[in-house]
Amino acid sequence: MIRPNRTHALRLLVAWAVLSVIGVVIGLQLSLPPGSQSQQSIEQSWLLKLMTLISTPVFVGVVLYILYAVFAFRQRRGVLEDGPPSYGNIRIQVAWVAITAVVVFILAGVGISELDAAATGTNFTSSNAPALATSGSVGTTEGHALQVQVIAQQWSFTYRYADYSGVESLHLVLPVNANVVLHVTSTDILHSFWAYQLGVKADANPGVDNVTYVTTLQTGSFTVRCAELCGIWHGNMSDTNGAVVSQADFATWIAQLQKDNLSIPVPSYAPYYFPSPRVKGT
Repeated sequence: MIRPNRTHALRLLVAWAVLSVIGVVIGLQLSLPPGSQSQQSIEQSWLLKLMTLISTPVFVGVVLYILYAVFAFRQRRGVLEDGPPSYGNIRIQVAWVAITAVVVFILAGVGISELDAAATGTNFTSSNAPALATSGSVGTTEGHALQVQVIAQQWSFTYRYADYSGVESLHLVLPVNANVVLHVTSTDILHSFWAYQLGVKADANPGVDNVTYVTTLQTGSFTVRCAELCGIWHGNMSDTNGAVVSQADFATWIAQLQKDNLSIPVPSYAPYYFPSPRVKGT
């Protein structure tokens, strides 16, 4: 005959297994942010889904145990007494530590691998992401990435295209199926460049060339926001006109931008910028 405590354990185990499987199946169907507009956003969505699938059985187990205890072990009305003492279970303790250790090491391995890929730009070896040529026209030369500088200042972002004589734009426009290197800097205080749909976020610090990467895969619009509290108009520091466009549209856009920049005086292109020194009395 099964003892009462084993009966409770068996009930919990069966309910946990069933609910966990249901939760994992639902989790596999989820479409999680930030989406699929770039290789980086796809990788982040996959990582979020992995974390969701791993955490689902843990969440189900904790909530199920609490609810089961509330109903199965509740005291009779008017009775106030301690429950039976429990001195632990070595098998449960060892299993818990072993399982959590394995999960932590798996996630650590995934994290190290993803950080290494992001830091070195190894994702640029993807065969489905041809890059741009260094010439003024858009091409598909393998191995070269489009260089774009992101300049933050109170309270806006501007973008300079180093491969196109450093022409400057108020909106970030990128060609589809291209490897892009973003050089993020600031002219005044600390900001943070965040293109959510592209899966890209990088600090913008004065005098620092902070490099990050993105591989565009789908055309569409995206929003750029500052993710660092940077002053009274921080909430207004966003650009809703960012876009990933076709290679042909990008070629047309960059050519027009070069013509427009001829009539707009801009500073010479530099890898980073320092604030202009203030003169006493001005």
